[in-house]
Amino acid sequence: MTVDQLTAVLGWATVVNFGILALIGVMLLALRGTIVPIHARMFGLTEEDVNRAYFQYLSNYKILTFVFCLAPYIALRLA
Repeated sequence: MTVDQLTAVLGWATVVNFGILALIGVMLLALRGTIVPIHARMFGLTEEDVNRAYFQYLSNYKILTFVFCLAPYIALRLA
């Protein structure tokens, strides 16, 4: 794999991951009233804990996307 191909793969991986992040965020906002009680009952959590878990999940996903997709893409573009 050449550097140009790797740069393209990382660029598309970044786009796909941020698209997934946006889709999940929109779904959580739109379906919060339906999904939160279901997950709270499934896992024996309060609704506040479920909301905290959603926020933590989205935060971790965003950080991992920055570290493993966006930062290497930027580094390869600058090189």
